[in-house]
Amino acid sequence: MAFTGKYEIESQENYDDFLKHIGIPEDIIEKGRNFKIVTEVEQNGNEFTWSQVYPTKTMSNRFVLDKECEMETMAGKKFKATVTMEGGKISVRFPNYHHTAEVSGDKLVECSTASGAKGTVTMKRISKRI
Repeated sequence: MAFTGKYEIESQENYDDFLKHIGIPEDIIEKGRNFKIVTEVEQNGNEFTWSQVYPTKTMSNRFVLDKECEMETMAGKKFKATVTMEGGKISVRFPNYHHTAEVSGDKLVECSTASGAKGTVTMKRISKRI
């Protein structure tokens, strides 16, 4: 399937601003800034397991497109969401931001957008298939 694979971060834009905007503590932002996060995706039709491997832990979300499921945020908070796909792009609303992901060539392109009183901030992360 299109998303299945392992991807390592190649570049990211607005990392600090985005994480500050959604309330991640400065020490966590600092630790994560230079991690080479690996994203592992297993897709079986409409079923996905989406994992992010950090040096100290792995965070995984399992979901079926268009069905409500329980997910976990970067900060470890659980919430319910429905993941959708339009035009090959996955979309999900987290409590503090909206996240999209798509595969373009051998790259995984993820965008997370948070809006609030301080305006709108979008973090863009590009990962290469490994």
